[in-house]
Amino acid sequence: MSSADTEKNVAEKSEDQPSSAPATAPAVQDAEEVAHVHPPINEACRREVNVEIPADVVAQQTNSTVEKYAKVARVPGFRTGKVPLSMIRKRFADDIRREVIEQLVPQYLREAVFNARLRPVSEPSVDNLEMETGGPMRFTAAFEVVPKIELGNYRDIIVEKPEVKVTDEDVENELKQIQERQASFDPVEEDRPLQDNDWAQISFQAVPKNAPEKPAEAAAAEQAEPADGEQSEAPGQPVQMDEVLVEIGAANTLPEFTKHLRGAKAGEERRFEVSYPPDHFDARLAGQVFEYTAKVNSIKKKSMPELNDDFAKELSQEFQTLEDLRKRLREGIESERTHQAQHEAKHKLLNELTDKHDFPVPESLVQRQINFRLEQWLHSLANQGMKTEDMKRMDFTRIRHSQHDIAAKEVKSNLLLERIAVAEKIQASDEEVTAEIYALAQQTKQTPEAVRQRLTENNGIERIRARLRTDKALDFLYQQSGTHGETGTSQE
Repeated sequence: MSSADTEKNVAEKSEDQPSSAPATAPAVQDAEEVAHVHPPINEACRREVNVEIPADVVAQQTNSTVEKYAKVARVPGFRTGKVPLSMIRKRFADDIRREVIEQLVPQYLREAVFNARLRPVSEPSVDNLEMETGGPMRFTAAFEVVPKIELGNYRDIIVEKPEVKVTDEDVENELKQIQERQASFDPVEEDRPLQDNDWAQISFQAVPKNAPEKPAEAAAAEQAEPADGEQSEAPGQPVQMDEVLVEIGAANTLPEFTKHLRGAKAGEERRFEVSYPPDHFDARLAGQVFEYTAKVNSIKKKSMPELNDDFAKELSQEFQTLEDLRKRLREGIESERTHQAQHEAKHKLLNELTDKHDFPVPESLVQRQINFRLEQWLHSLANQGMKTEDMKRMDFTRIRHSQHDIAAKEVKSNLLLERIAVAEKIQASDEEVTAEIYALAQQTKQTPEAVRQRLTENNGIERIRARLRTDKALDFLYQQSGTHGETGTSQE
């Protein structure tokens, strides 16, 4: 507690306020005051230290605190700084006791943990705190540690490394998609109705038929948990869209749209129903009947650009010919497929790695991982336009529970990769950390110096280094997977 806090605290005490309890009373409740709210502890990862602070140290700290209070205490009938110490001890007993605890417990707890050669991964929970006038202070602190991990033969894990192939057909399909994106939609000049192969630019509103209207709280409660990092929208809600292009008679156009819009002119409005199958890809529509009110704003024809050297040049100055574009597309497809194949293989590798090792996972690390996953998911929802008030209505207790198992597995795999990095002497260099900082600076549009300063203040540099180290450990396992070797070691 700072001097300013002390002065504010003692100034708020009034003469007619009851005296605090004497400092000789056992402080069983102090454990709750010192400790914060903690997640459940995995008993297999639980460690305890018993701490005793010598009586002379407690007395010295108490006297120092009393003197500090005496300098700023304002008590009716006494000038500031002239209040008897005995009255200070009695009047501010609880506050003095709390401050002594706050000053001494963290220091002696750190020393006890260090002497026990333990590395907590959770904030210690202080319990059974005893403090009597003239005696020592005693307490027990419980926390979680990473358990001893016996590494098995992780080099024996075999994952398939599929050969990535890109065909001419793949390249032409990608080229056709680019051609489609570069197409223009020109208004039909003559005054005529919509016909097949026309594109209708429409605005519409779709309302679920006979669906009861749901309050906002119920709609928000139906938001699915972020099991795969994606948002699942609540079904049965009205849908409204403006300036949508619909190709009349196309295979991917719903037959009801073609049937009811064919023959309409610009400015006309049509009403019709659409029945969606239960397995429809859009959860908002699946298994329901919607009543559409669609207005044709304009009729357009689609014009495709010709695939030639000029087409390639218009896309980018780096392409001189259509063959240059095809070459770059082939390289891009190959790179993307290689990355995807490696991602899937590494995912299988991690699954096998965690299945081969059985050890308890600290619950505090699991809860941190759940927090990270939820932060990523909520950020994604915000980018999709979801409002903060709708997020607040979600059942986060249920969502957190649904994330527990996958978060525990992610923590377990990270702990294993850290141990493997130690066993294989894998490190992240200063140059690699600096490169990450520069990349982060570009993403956040800050200077590298500002990013480094911020990361240094919250231990972010070491977190980046740890992540790079585990990434390199996973790359190591992937590169050598299938090579057999005896690798049995343990790390504490």
